[in-house]
Amino acid sequence: MKAIISLAAMLIAVLLSSCASRPPLKTVPSVDLKRYEGTWYEIAKYPNFFQRSCAKNTSARYTAKPDGTIEVVNRCVMKNGESKEVIGQATVVPGSNNTKLMVGFGGPFKGAYWVIGLDEKKYSWALVGHPSRKFLWILSRTPKLSEADYTKIIFLAESLGYDPSKLEPTIQSP
Repeated sequence: MKAIISLAAMLIAVLLSSCASRPPLKTVPSVDLKRYEGTWYEIAKYPNFFQRSCAKNTSARYTAKPDGTIEVVNRCVMKNGESKEVIGQATVVPGSNNTKLMVGFGGPFKGAYWVIGLDEKKYSWALVGHPSRKFLWILSRTPKLSEADYTKIIFLAESLGYDPSKLEPTIQSP
């Protein structure tokens, strides 16, 4: 019995130390929502359950609404060849300088959408994650991203505690 308690205590200590070794996820300093508006193409992502039917041409369009919310329209071509569109709504987390959004697509659940990397000069690419580090997206204003920008984003993601080997490239075809 004493051995089981010791083993349990050791496992808890290891789990706590592994959680403590990873600092909280940081966002970019601020996001200009007017510049962020528009269409973004998914270049790569961590596979997730809510995009499991998407096969290619995944994009998101963000549009500011007069009430302060942001309309989110996600599109993709599914594995069966049909187009899929889901419309949601995002709200800015107060005090986040527009870097943290809560996004919902109907129902009571909303997900955290944090801008953790951004081409601050041109807004040509963005790295979006979740504070749990279970979700990650590389987005671009164009369907293709330069190799130099992709490499820079991969290094950034890794420095923020993400595992780049989990990224799945998104097919963007005409």
